[in-house]
Amino acid sequence: MGPIGLAFALAVLAWLVVAGSALRHRWPHWHWYLTGYPVTAARVLCTWKRVAQLNDLSVSPKPTRAVLGSLAVKGESLRPIAPRISFPHATRNGLSLLVRLHAGQTPAPFIAAADALAHAWRVHAVRVTSPERGMVHLSASGTDPLERPGLASAPVALLSALVGVLESGGAWVMNLRLVPHWLIVGATQSGKSTLLARLVAQLAPQPVALVGIDCKGGMELGLFGSRLSALTTNRREAVAVLVALVAETQVRMYGCRLAGVRSIWELPEKSRPVPIVVLVDELAELYLSDGTKEGKAEAERCSTALLRLAQLGAALGVHLVIAGQRVGSDLGPGVTALRAQLSGRICHRVNDPGTAEMALGDLNKDAVVVAQSISAEEKGVAVCTTADGGWGRARSHLTPTEEAEEITEKYREWTPELTVVARALDEATGGGRP
Repeated sequence: MGPIGLAFALAVLAWLVVAGSALRHRWPHWHWYLTGYPVTAARVLCTWKRVAQLNDLSVSPKPTRAVLGSLAVKGESLRPIAPRISFPHATRNGLSLLVRLHAGQTPAPFIAAADALAHAWRVHAVRVTSPERGMVHLSASGTDPLERPGLASAPVALLSALVGVLESGGAWVMNLRLVPHWLIVGATQSGKSTLLARLVAQLAPQPVALVGIDCKGGMELGLFGSRLSALTTNRREAVAVLVALVAETQVRMYGCRLAGVRSIWELPEKSRPVPIVVLVDELAELYLSDGTKEGKAEAERCSTALLRLAQLGAALGVHLVIAGQRVGSDLGPGVTALRAQLSGRICHRVNDPGTAEMALGDLNKDAVVVAQSISAEEKGVAVCTTADGGWGRARSHLTPTEEAEEITEKYREWTPELTVVARALDEATGGGRP
């Protein structure tokens, strides 16, 4: 090759490098499909037998015991057989494949080998699930989609909020019609307040009533007061509002019984009561008692009212979103009973293992371990339940408080009037509401 040809080849190579870098930043999914996926798929197919053998995923076709003359010999076969795998299929940010297990195999060894598979295939992470008996699904993500999360698109529906992006690259949606009640835990500066701000901003343009319970003087939810139908700033006010909401559910229940339906969503749209979303910031403030008889009575009334709303609210259009830095059974027996009713779970970085266990322990032990591995630098990253009943990592979209305040102010005229709740709050404050 002459000097001109060499220069031309170098120019083409430089152009390909620049074009590839631009493609990776502007259209990362297309960059993965064109470059990352083919190389990774080839690596999976070429290394599978070796990787399976090194990680004890292969099975010997012969028994481990044999009789040699008058001696019983025990040992492993020299030629173990790796399980059969399907061809790796491309996803938005990785690839997936199915593994057909040998007789007697379980998914446990594959779960233990997930990190080894990720290193062998040079991907960010490998998730292991078992969709059916005798099968294991391996899902590999090429890069960490939560490192620089964009905002994936998702259809807008009533009581549905697009709050961020999932580790799979899909949209992270909190759908209160599908999952009526949520528990959000996280330490200070973990992203819990940002998620609440995003949720309020998404619900503000919708025909729903928002009720804020912020016993820290309204420092957090008070910023969105222009769009809240009611806001409590201490436990005495919270008791009054929660009891009024329980009474509202009784009225709605009576209306459904008269109409012969089992939920408000079966009523005609014109006669359907407005949905209510109750936002509780710092659950512990409602349960902690100062030791006095009055304080214990308030805590018990809060616990009872929250539990009744969680049990009855889904069919009656009353939804709970409860957040706290720490959630544990030491707050009272009512907390564990309430937790069981909150099927939606979101766990940010937490300060103690007990809170992660309380949030995710009854769903999946692996989810607890992943939640405890979230670092302080990963603000907004959380482990959450998914629509299919599983779990995964996600990151909330950064919504500055100022932006959320502007949105709530813009839609302040959309704030429904909850007469029963407003009256109860007026009585609790002596008519001194701002």
